[in-house]
Amino acid sequence: MFSASTQQSAQADPVMSFFAQYGMIIILVALIIFMFWSSRRRAQRNKAEQEAKARAMVPGVKVLLQGGLYGVLTEFDGEDLSKSAKVELAPGVEIEVHSQAILRIVEDETLTEDEFIEAEVEKAEYESDVEAGVVTSMSDDIERRHHDAAAAAETPAAPAETDDKPKA
Repeated sequence: MFSASTQQSAQADPVMSFFAQYGMIIILVALIIFMFWSSRRRAQRNKAEQEAKARAMVPGVKVLLQGGLYGVLTEFDGEDLSKSAKVELAPGVEIEVHSQAILRIVEDETLTEDEFIEAEVEKAEYESDVEAGVVTSMSDDIERRHHDAAAAAETPAAPAETDDKPKA
């Protein structure tokens, strides 16, 4: 009884009849077209990012490797990514890595004037302590900093002088 009324309404409305027969196919075709379109867009975006990265990779730029190491790029061929790149980790320490092991370019941090002055003061204090023989190793420096911090935290404020007795 239900199927008879559905057939009658489908025969009465040709649009409903068309979607009843081909609706699922239309939805599947639209979904497949969307998948191809979005995949192609993603591939184009990745290619553009890789080209921008390759253009920015010039000797002397600071980079982050996928292993978490920071270094300065000394040799890189942006045209042929199958060739290796050379990265200097420390003065005189140069390693050869696959060009795709370079994760990203590291931007230099900008310091405020206060941060720069504070760093200069700390450097001067450290150098004077080394010259005076107070600091002979890194562990001495760490101990000195902990001692200074603990002394600053333990210093009590000057007690306020109060007189509870009324003055005569």
